[in-house]
This record gives sequence, C-alpha cells and structure tokens, in this order.
Amino acid sequence: MIVLGSDHGGLELKNQIRMLLEERGLACEDLGTHNGDSVDYPDFGIAVSRRVSEGTAEKGILVCGTGIGMSIVANKFPGIRAALATDVFMATMAKEHNNANILVLGGRVLETEKAREMVAAWLDTEFAAGRHQKRLDKIAELERELKG
Repeated sequence: MIVLGSDHGGLELKNQIRMLLEERGLACEDLGTHNGDSVDYPDFGIAVSRRVSEGTAEKGILVCGTGIGMSIVANKFPGIRAALATDVFMATMAKEHNNANILVLGGRVLETEKAREMVAAWLDTEFAAGRHQKRLDKIAELERELKG
C-alpha cells in the first residue's frame, strides 16, 4: 500500500501521481488534502509518515509547494527515510542508495510529466543494500540512541 498526502500547494501534482499509481495497478490511499483550500502541510505529512512508520503502509509520497516542509515533518518519525527529489536521478538514488520509504516532491517546482517519471523511477528501482545497508544501520542506531 502506498499512501499519498499533500497540502494545497501539492494537490494538483498529488492527484496526477495518484492516477499514475492507479494506471500501474498499485494499491494507494489518498490521505488528503482533497480541495484547494489553504491547509497546514504538517497535518498531511504526519498522516502519511505515521502510517509508513507504523508499518500500515509500505511507502508514501508527499507533495507540498517545494517539498521542503513535508521532508522536515516526515523525517521526524522513527524509521522514515523521506527523500526530497528534484529529478529522476535523485529519485532513483533515493531508493537505490537510501532505501527511501517516502518520496517527497514539490508541486510548485516540478512539471507533471517530470514528476511522473520520478515516481516511476523511485518505484522501479531496487535498494542496492551492501555498503548502503551499513549506512542505514548507523542511522537506525542513532534513532534508537536519541529515543533512549
């Protein structure tokens, strides 16, 4: 299950991403926002990140105006590796090297087709593991230490 969330600045792009996921036959759930009224991005970043952090969703995609705010919110949650990407290479590396479980995009800075290509690349890329896993293990250890 992939959960989606956006604020008003990311609504249009989120809707396009939802259509891409549906075209690919992937199970997804749109946690909002559902209209163009001004909303607070943390509300939707929290909803998506909580689901991925708790394991009730495998992956998430967040969209706000620039993606910066959603990235900040998402990475507060244990086990979340949210990556803000601005091109296909970054989206690919987010999965291949960082095993990002949330992809973050900027609705006001990306063209729809480019964003669709980025989402497809992120979905289609496998985590390389190996030396990259060791690095993720260090991050997980830091989370445990700070939680302590």
